[in-house]
Amino acid sequence: MAKAEKKKLSGRKRDERVAAYIFVAPAVILLIAFLVVPMIYTVYFSGFKYQIMRPDAMKFIGLENYQKLFSDKNFWLALKNTVYFTVIVVPCQCVLALALALLVSKKFRGVAVFRTMYFAPQLTSMVVISVLWSVLYNANPNTGLINSILVSLGMSPIKFLSDASTAMNSIIFMSAWQGAGYQMMIFLAGLQGIPRDQYEAASVDGATKFKQFLYITIPGLKGTIKYVIMITMIQAMKLFTQPYIMTQGGPKNSTKTLVYYIYTQGFQKGNFGYACSIAAVFFVIVVCMSMAMKKVTAATD
Repeated sequence: MAKAEKKKLSGRKRDERVAAYIFVAPAVILLIAFLVVPMIYTVYFSGFKYQIMRPDAMKFIGLENYQKLFSDKNFWLALKNTVYFTVIVVPCQCVLALALALLVSKKFRGVAVFRTMYFAPQLTSMVVISVLWSVLYNANPNTGLINSILVSLGMSPIKFLSDASTAMNSIIFMSAWQGAGYQMMIFLAGLQGIPRDQYEAASVDGATKFKQFLYITIPGLKGTIKYVIMITMIQAMKLFTQPYIMTQGGPKNSTKTLVYYIYTQGFQKGNFGYACSIAAVFFVIVVCMSMAMKKVTAATD
């Protein structure tokens, strides 16, 4: 009797395992088809001198593309711009998202409207957002809304996107505004997971709102904060649409990022093999930064 029951249980576990594999299979197939295979082809083509316009002239050159890459000033400039954008936008966007989450976590009339308003930019295409902000940032006071307001207040117009000293910072401001809504919803979910009785007990003990935030909210959101920082950093490293639409990598290459440089080399200049070598190095950089961030956040536990 015990053997029959044991056999029945093992058969049930086998069926559950098969069912699990069936459900996971589509995701695994898509992952392999759209991530693993392109990565393999990227590394493969990085060893060739391959121009899209002349596929018949494909020539194996080994590591020459990588040697050229590490002596390419434009590559280092693009890397510098990408790191600068990431270092500035990640804390700004995360702090803004947390502030918005704290604001809309309160129960008051119309809170759902505010949540929708703050999340709405995330639902809008980045291309549309970039075009909209290009108009807002226009240096001409007659067509640029922000500069028209500044001129009406007696101030000088600012060259938001046409000056190398302000172009990247303008994109950072716009990107933090556009992306904060998504992180806000994640923080909001984390806030709702913190037991309310902790705040009530702290309030009874005379703890101020700031102390409650410091000793209850932040520790309660530790895992959420780590996750938000990680995904924001990865998204920031992939910056492309904003400089492509708003500045075309200018002025003076001040907004040229690694992904934008890959695009220009691969699709505008046709140097597909060289673009693949940049993409391969970019992937390694993102993985290394993610691992470093994971170690840093793990050390805070």
